[in-house]
Amino acid sequence: MSQHNIVGSEAFDRSPFVIIRSVRTGGMRRRQTRTAFAFMAGAGAAVVGGIIAAVAVFGPGLAGG
Repeated sequence: MSQHNIVGSEAFDRSPFVIIRSVRTGGMRRRQTRTAFAFMAGAGAAVVGGIIAAVAVFGPGLAGG
């Protein structure tokens, strides 16, 4: 068990208690938004790729009527 020598530290200051908010809020929200955007971009690319592949495979048959 360690002991901490806190004599003379800020724990015994008479100054008012201040909460430091240096950490930016919303980091998790930004990460989720970025992940959702990447998923939607990937899904859109898959749909466009599927349409291009379908046109390449069935295109000659559709044009011939």
